[in-house]
Amino acid sequence: MAALLKVWLVRPELAALPTYASAGAAGLDLRAALSESMLLRRGKQARVPTGIALSLPSGHEGQVRPRSGLAARHGVTVLNAPGTIDEDYRGEIEVLLINHGSSDYRIEPGERIAQLVVCPVERVLVQAVDTEEELGSTTRGIGGFGSTGRH
Repeated sequence: MAALLKVWLVRPELAALPTYASAGAAGLDLRAALSESMLLRRGKQARVPTGIALSLPSGHEGQVRPRSGLAARHGVTVLNAPGTIDEDYRGEIEVLLINHGSSDYRIEPGERIAQLVVCPVERVLVQAVDTEEELGSTTRGIGGFGSTGRH
């Protein structure tokens, strides 16, 4: 059985319920709740309102991810991808977009600007240890950036 995502249209005259674009889509499309178009200048960022607030299922988070078409065609993406929506957040969802493209981009009212993926989250207990050995050894060990890729 599917988990229930409760959605409040904070701005019902501008907002739309998130929807899956296809039967196999992982993310729900989020739309710009704008009364008029918004110019996103090249190299700049903007907070774009969606006009919705959520009640995520217990034990879940919302991940706000870029739309591949916007990124591929215009260089517009979610700046803090993936943005995290905690299950206890009840404010309006805003999407932080950035224009990495070569020209300005106009966001239109109702345009699909991002996608929301609802994922389970496991809470962990945190335990401090005194030595590196207590962490346990692995093949990788302390190898950092680029340590498992091409040399």
